[in-house]
Amino acid sequence: QVQLVESGGGLVQAGGSLRLSCVVSGSIFRINAMGWYRQAPEKQRELVATITSGGSTNYADSVKGRFTISRDNAKNTVYLQMDSLKPEDTAVYYCNAHFQRSEYGLMYNYWGQGTQVTVSS
Repeated sequence: QVQLVESGGGLVQAGGSLRLSCVVSGSIFRINAMGWYRQAPEKQRELVATITSGGSTNYADSVKGRFTISRDNAKNTVYLQMDSLKPEDTAVYYCNAHFQRSEYGLMYNYWGQGTQVTVSS
């Protein structure tokens, strides 16, 4: 059974920083793209940042220059460093991973359970 477990969320004042982590555990051969998404109350889930296995990154315009996504392939972990946080960054943040269980196997797409980030003004 593959699991994605996020940590690092919490309450922070505007202008502050948080670092989210997501560990992928279980029977995995290769993890391809990983990413972070968020969902604010009464809004749709939206992309925050993604990173390929080779380290190429992509960011939502709203977080460019403030957030940094990175990964440690040896630890099957993806991080999201969030700086200069704003109240509008308040949301539940979800980790996402595309992976294969064998070399020529299917590509799976799993989600974590989410971690709450609240930024006070």
